[in-house]
Amino acid sequence: MSDDLDSVLNAVGSRLRELRRRSGATLAALSQSTGIPVSTLSRLESGQRKPSLELLLPLARVHQVPLDELVGAPASGDPRVYPRPVEYHGMTVIPLNRKPGGLQAFKQILPARHHGAQPEPRSHEGYHWLYVLNGRLRLVLGEQDLVLTAGEVAEFDTHLPHWFGNAEPQPVEFLSILGPQGERFHIRASYRP
Repeated sequence: MSDDLDSVLNAVGSRLRELRRRSGATLAALSQSTGIPVSTLSRLESGQRKPSLELLLPLARVHQVPLDELVGAPASGDPRVYPRPVEYHGMTVIPLNRKPGGLQAFKQILPARHHGAQPEPRSHEGYHWLYVLNGRLRLVLGEQDLVLTAGEVAEFDTHLPHWFGNAEPQPVEFLSILGPQGERFHIRASYRP
C-alpha cells in the first residue's frame, strides 16, 4: 500500500468519531442504525480496524455525507456538484450543495399546476432566502401576500408563518437557501454599477 493510501485510511477513524460526536449519537445508536457491531465501530474510530467499503457505505448513508468526503479522498480537481433531483409535494427540488448541516442550497421548480393552491402557512426553525430565476412566485409571509418576479429576492426568519406557490399558471423556478436558526448570510463584498 502506498504512503498516500495509508494516510487516507488512517484518518478515517478520527473523521468517523467527529461525525458521530457532532450528531450527538452514541456508538450503540450508530450500531442500531447501521447494523455494524459496537465493537467494530469502536475499532474503526480508534484506527485499530481498517475501513472497508462494506463498513463505510452504511456509515456514509447514516451521516449523510458522500463516501469520498467520509474517507477524505484527495480532491479530483473537478468542482462540479452532480445534483439528484427529488420530487417533494409535487415540486422538483435539486440540492446544490453536499454538506449536511449549516446552510443548504436548492433550486426548486414549481410546475404550473400549483397555481391557485390555497396557502397553508407554516413556521419552523431557521432562516430562508429566496431568489426567483423564472416565473412569478407568490409568497405569503405572515400578513403579507407578495409576488416576486425574476431577479427579486426575499429573506425571512422561518418562525414567521410562510408559504409559497405559483403566482400565475406558469412554472416558477427559484433558488432557495435555508439556514438553521441564527445562521444568516455574510456579504463580504457588494457591487453596485
